[in-house]
Amino acid sequence: MNAVATSPRWTHSQVPLWEPPLDADSLAGVLDRLRSWTPLDGDALLDDVATALDDVPPAEAEAVRLTARLQGQLAQLLDIAVAAESGRRDGYVATLVQRARELAREAPCGMPSERVPHLRQVAWVAGELLDRLAARRELKTVA
Repeated sequence: MNAVATSPRWTHSQVPLWEPPLDADSLAGVLDRLRSWTPLDGDALLDDVATALDDVPPAEAEAVRLTARLQGQLAQLLDIAVAAESGRRDGYVATLVQRARELAREAPCGMPSERVPHLRQVAWVAGELLDRLAARRELKTVA
């Protein structure tokens, strides 16, 4: 003779409806930021670093453009280093991150004699941070 086992019926209360974590305006803002995002171009960064650190300093107009590009690239490297928590595991990365933040706060004066040293400092920190993140395998490819 077979006994029929009965299982208890579902007795939990109704599951609450899912609500999105962001409202429509916040989602639109995230979408806009994703659309305007550009990936880090390691080759272009290395070219800019080489130009900035060359024995012959760039012309004044080129130095201004180069500084702006390098500051943007350095900001991307900073984001990568902070997101990967590289500074917690590597003291040199922490030092580079701190110096990059200081350089971001410093604006070179209008004096041409001060622009090139600032440009070279930004380039050196960007190059070192790129090398260190690549060595730690926190960047996929670097030339």
